[in-house]
Amino acid sequence: MAAAPALKHWRTTLERVEKFVSPLYFTDCNLRGRLFGASCPVAVLSSFLTPERLPYQEAVQRDFRPAQVGDSFGPTWWTCWFRVELTIPEAWVGQEVHLCWESDGEGLVWRDGEPVQGLTKEGEKTSYVLTDRLGERDPRSLTLYVEVACNGLLGAGKGSMIAAPDPEKMFQLSRAELAVFHRDVHMLLVDLELLLGIAKGLGKDNQRSFQALYTANQMVNVCDPAQPETFPVAQALASRFFGQHGGESQHTIHATGHCHIDTAWLWPFKETVRKCARSWVTALQLMERNPEFIFACSQAQQLEWVKSRYPGLYSRIQEFACRGQFVPVGGTWVEMDGNLPSGEAMVRQFLQGQNFFLQEFGKMCSEFWLPDTFGYSAQLPQIMHGCGIRRFLTQKLSWNLVNSFPHHTFFWEGLDGSRVLVHFPPGDSYGMQGSVEEVLKTVANNRDKGRANHSAFLFGFGDGGGGPTQTMLDRLKRLSNTDGLPRVQLSSPRQLFSALESDSEQLCTWVGELFLELHNGTYTTHAQIKKGNRECERILHDVELLSSLALARSAQFLYPAAQLQHLWRLLLLNQFHDVVTGSCIQMVAEEAMCHYEDIRSHGNTLLSAAAAALCAGEPGPEGLLIVNTLPWKRIEVMALPKPGGAHSLAPAAPAACVRSARAPTDSASRPPPTKTDGSVTLDNGIIRVKLDPTGRLTSLVLVASGREAIAEGAVGNQFVLFDDVPLYWDAWDVMDYHLETRKPVLGQAGTLAVGTEGGLRGSAWFLLQISPNSRLSQEVHWHEAHKFLKVEFPARVRSSQATYEIQFGHLQRPTHYNTSWDWARFEVWAHRWMDLSEHGFGLALLNDCKYGASVRGSILSLSLLRAPKAPDATADTGRHEFTYALMPHKAPSPAPATSWSAFSVSSPAVVLETVKQAESSPQRRSLVLRLYEAHGSHVDCWLHLSLPVQEAILCDLLERPDPAGHLTLRDNRLKLTFSPFQVLSLLLVLQPPPH
Repeated sequence: MAAAPALKHWRTTLERVEKFVSPLYFTDCNLRGRLFGASCPVAVLSSFLTPERLPYQEAVQRDFRPAQVGDSFGPTWWTCWFRVELTIPEAWVGQEVHLCWESDGEGLVWRDGEPVQGLTKEGEKTSYVLTDRLGERDPRSLTLYVEVACNGLLGAGKGSMIAAPDPEKMFQLSRAELAVFHRDVHMLLVDLELLLGIAKGLGKDNQRSFQALYTANQMVNVCDPAQPETFPVAQALASRFFGQHGGESQHTIHATGHCHIDTAWLWPFKETVRKCARSWVTALQLMERNPEFIFACSQAQQLEWVKSRYPGLYSRIQEFACRGQFVPVGGTWVEMDGNLPSGEAMVRQFLQGQNFFLQEFGKMCSEFWLPDTFGYSAQLPQIMHGCGIRRFLTQKLSWNLVNSFPHHTFFWEGLDGSRVLVHFPPGDSYGMQGSVEEVLKTVANNRDKGRANHSAFLFGFGDGGGGPTQTMLDRLKRLSNTDGLPRVQLSSPRQLFSALESDSEQLCTWVGELFLELHNGTYTTHAQIKKGNRECERILHDVELLSSLALARSAQFLYPAAQLQHLWRLLLLNQFHDVVTGSCIQMVAEEAMCHYEDIRSHGNTLLSAAAAALCAGEPGPEGLLIVNTLPWKRIEVMALPKPGGAHSLAPAAPAACVRSARAPTDSASRPPPTKTDGSVTLDNGIIRVKLDPTGRLTSLVLVASGREAIAEGAVGNQFVLFDDVPLYWDAWDVMDYHLETRKPVLGQAGTLAVGTEGGLRGSAWFLLQISPNSRLSQEVHWHEAHKFLKVEFPARVRSSQATYEIQFGHLQRPTHYNTSWDWARFEVWAHRWMDLSEHGFGLALLNDCKYGASVRGSILSLSLLRAPKAPDATADTGRHEFTYALMPHKAPSPAPATSWSAFSVSSPAVVLETVKQAESSPQRRSLVLRLYEAHGSHVDCWLHLSLPVQEAILCDLLERPDPAGHLTLRDNRLKLTFSPFQVLSLLLVLQPPPH
């Protein structure tokens, strides 16, 4: 059919372009509708439904029953297996034949016992290529299996993507047939789509725009959809246009296939395993058809899952990795959150990840790959450096709500001065689809295009998986070098960064943290997950320390390396950026809590075994085992296991110390708490505290100095409640306007009571009724919706900066809102403490499991609980226990002299963070020590060793020895030199223990 006369004339008004972009019509003939020609139904279709995620070998043995198009199956999280028996008509010889399949839910095609392609309507993968060209001798009858998960790419939310999953949702098969695919029609559509995209994107005043539109018009004139022999003429016109190349100054876009798969989010961990298989097997199929296609894949945990569940697929992944098409990136176990994990946990992300990549693919990753996360610690550059990485790709800062980040390619300088090269894909997405609009946006957005002439372009469906499609590849290959557009090159991350490094002389440097001005509710959401994370980090630290000491002391003790690796990997898995942050569905939160319980249970068993090995033969039946796993001296009040549970002052325990001692007797008693006029005063000789009748802190005095810490006329320990209704991202965001809804929680006089009376410990007890549904006493019973609970401490301290602990150090943030950058930090994150100090005096607020915080003016505020309703409607509902403490202090003092300890450091500025067995040489009886400078100063110090050390070598965070790092051991001492906030790792080779 000839083109309509109206389309025979060159369009001179771009406003009319959109009318024939999609679908493309020629008179009454839909060109897109001609993608598929002859079709026929599948020969036989049968299915069975299961609540389990069965392996293929087991699934195909089940009882399949007749099925048909239109059938419904479900509910959410179940799986429907289809057996598809096919017979290809003989008349289709010489044609490209597809299985066309459309269903709700994510599908995976199995052929000859192996997965071959994902089928997902949301991911624009609705057909599987049975053959590129059916040969006369090719088998025309075959049987496939399609495994369909009862969930979509982004879960199964009811009414909204982030809504809690609908447990009763049903799914439907809407298409299952064989069809002839017309590849020439597909390419014609790609050409016309790109030409019209150029015409629209370059604008009406651009000459190249008119040339694109004129070429499209010519193609319409010569092409008759009913006569395929006219297609080559039309395609030749397009080829001539796209073959007109640009100049040397054109910006180069490096297009890399990508498939961001959240390790858990709106779906459970186990479904992620299948998402990986569906997405990656499709990517491999594209590699076979497109040898130039390169696909970047992160997260060692996901690869380990596929290795275990899909060994055949994993072998093919390794094969394509050897070819350089499947490129492992990132170097971490999972794409973790960039704020909440401890410094040691971040090191272990790289240690476990890089060792996995080295073992499985023969090399470590050279780029840290973290497209989606909720912030970036100022210590990440140093941690990357220590793990052999100098390049970093991310994207999330494009989500900043207040200030647009000023760079897309720059150097990032961390807390200690380490620098890495950073690139943000300027198209503000890690899920591009190859359109002209996206290509032009990538260049237009790039804030550093005067300094760097290269940009990343990550294409493929992401978050829920899916990945690239053939159509995306066809678009990008067509745009490789066309006048008027940037060059498009299919590249690996290594090629991208090599090109960026060649332009790096003029790049700017950003110093300090990369603060995401959004998603700061994730510091508080799901408090039980936060508590589990902190507790398990501590347990694993203690197990490693005691096991290391036991290893040094006993020839019979076996360091539990395999068990510790398993427990660490569980913890690292939970530190994925949608799990530890609490922005996940209830099912994931429950799984995460089970992981924490496993770590607690098995960790405490390992702890007991190490302690037993250390105190073999001691202490006596009446003695105590004193264990101090902290890197500083402790004097602690203990409740002894004797009648009445009397409190005693434990003997001083040096750092990293295990010692036996007789049970101490009660020391001289302090005056008991006094209660007058409904208030209570507590005094232990170091601090004196006064509580008003409702439990608020009216006075906190550092006794030795007489200095009052609470602001005049104010009260501390003031609980406050805010309305907390974000614009959209419920579990993620707390908006600045919540501060306007502050309501103090007022207790009732008469509930304040003395808890422990006198002796070495005194305490008070009180009750607050937060609302008719929620109350707080020694614990919180929380049953709120869209409320935010904080506790405030107004300090008698003035400073324009507050200090917050981060990984391996601390940083300062403003206490004022002078600029929009300051204002955007109305809610920030910290680890175990924050501090507000002036010269000679300060007030620190400590906690055991909280991360959200702020200091505004002189008010320290700790965020306690939120109550979001999406994607988990039950988040934070129930009972909570947590500890925080207020500590007034003078300026830091020198470290006190200590008695025996396994390790001690001469400077209070240096913290011994970690003691563990070396990963690579367990037979050599080697330990790794990790220390960091915590005050922000240059320090020379001595590390005193009480263990039989044979050799000491500096190493990196991956425990690779520095060839020039051998240290001299003098009288069991090592001299160490630190720059501000520097992290050092030592490899200690132990002498054989006595038998």
